[in-house]
Amino acid sequence: MNHFRPVKTDATGARIGELNTPHGVIPTPVFLPVGSQATVKTLTPDELKGIGYRMVLANTYHLYLRPGIDIIEKLGGLHKFMAWDGAILTDSGGYQVFSLAGLARVGDEGVTFRSHLDGSEHFITPELAVEFQERLGADVIMTLDHVPSHLSPKGTIEEATRRTHLWAERCLKAHRRSGQALYAIVQGGFDAALRRASAEYLSSLDFTGYAIGGLSVGESKAVTWQMLGEAVSALPVGKPRYLMGVGAPEDIIEAIRRGCDMFDCALPTRVARNGAFFTDAGRHNISNAAYRPREAPLEKGCDCYACARFSTAYIHHLYRAREILALRLLSIHNLSFINRLVARARAAINAGQFGTFADGFLAGYRPSDEAARVSQKEKWLKGRQKEEQ
Repeated sequence: MNHFRPVKTDATGARIGELNTPHGVIPTPVFLPVGSQATVKTLTPDELKGIGYRMVLANTYHLYLRPGIDIIEKLGGLHKFMAWDGAILTDSGGYQVFSLAGLARVGDEGVTFRSHLDGSEHFITPELAVEFQERLGADVIMTLDHVPSHLSPKGTIEEATRRTHLWAERCLKAHRRSGQALYAIVQGGFDAALRRASAEYLSSLDFTGYAIGGLSVGESKAVTWQMLGEAVSALPVGKPRYLMGVGAPEDIIEAIRRGCDMFDCALPTRVARNGAFFTDAGRHNISNAAYRPREAPLEKGCDCYACARFSTAYIHHLYRAREILALRLLSIHNLSFINRLVARARAAINAGQFGTFADGFLAGYRPSDEAARVSQKEKWLKGRQKEEQ
């Protein structure tokens, strides 16, 4: 059975398909909630299933450091460990290793880094990255890639892309677990020719699927879409295309329009924990005083647990009172919104009306200001690096 089956492509290039995994068939396009440490923050597996999710992401870097691959394997693998009977994709952790500025030392053989937890030194090779993910038992695993800062000079980006290709070859040779899909990661920074060359080279190696990494890291959206277009145009039609780290509603729609099948991002739950919630009109702040007396739900017509049971006024009160339930309810709503948005996109593609649907949604949705978005992204990345150091 093939891992991926394209079903229908809209005139815009958007497409629907099916991912066949050992833990079920997943319709695409699909969004994966991020559970880096074997949990989607504040939510239980049953709550995720209740929303409609059948696939989540976990991170090998974090699980390797805590609780350890040996512990998870001994306890029956990642699915049993986190009580999740749906599909799991594990990231190799390359982004996390290289995002710890000043801590990583890289060579063709592998990367040496210090744990952000206790400062202990570790050495990871492409072969070990594959071995760890095989032992975790994920349905889809990723190659180890070299992810330099997007502000690095061209020569550094070129060297990292070359190394990413070398490591991809070694990951492919090391992969042994049957029934487990291995995806390569396209890199190339913001150089159009390098992006296309990376996609072309990795396509020649015939991986089960392909991810596009190193985007949505602070660049303008115009650059994101240009680089994505270069990569997608060189990737095989019959393999899944996974855009890593994208979770803003407007970005998901734009990426689907460009032929992407899979997405993951911590954004929906991260902004929920900071008091933000999504509606078709845009992103809103629950702490706004206007919500204090509002009897209506967060979004009219939303059937998520938060909207079906509680008023906006109540959630506003919980958030202002610093009650954990507020973060849970906002997370449930945001993940419900994203899941429903992607389902609406699939239905529109199936009907041959995705262009109309996408244009209508984007016309009504008010995204974050571009300059503010880039500034906030840079502050978040710097803050995250300081916390992890």
